[in-house]
Amino acid sequence: MIDEAVFRRAADGALESLFKALSRACDTHDFEADMNNGALTVEFDDPPAKFVVSPNTPVRQIWVSAHSKSFKLDWNGSAFVLPETGQTLAELIGEHIGKRLGEEVTL
Repeated sequence: MIDEAVFRRAADGALESLFKALSRACDTHDFEADMNNGALTVEFDDPPAKFVVSPNTPVRQIWVSAHSKSFKLDWNGSAFVLPETGQTLAELIGEHIGKRLGEEVTL
């Protein structure tokens, strides 16, 4: 398991980078992104829905709640990835936003 300080720096950087990409994507797609108290939310208006992305420090993972499912991403030394698929955090979120909107979303 990685050191807590290393995890926090990596998680903060990953969430900040994702938030910037989501903020750009909001200009062309119908959703809103917000960063508050270390957690990132992606909200949809019609019909209402919310995705939540947050660090889970005790287990050194980033957790994503989307489509009534939970995804747990591990740090591989350079990015947070979903072990089952190898998707990065941005790829996973882009896929699920796209699924929700019915259009391709690249972050």
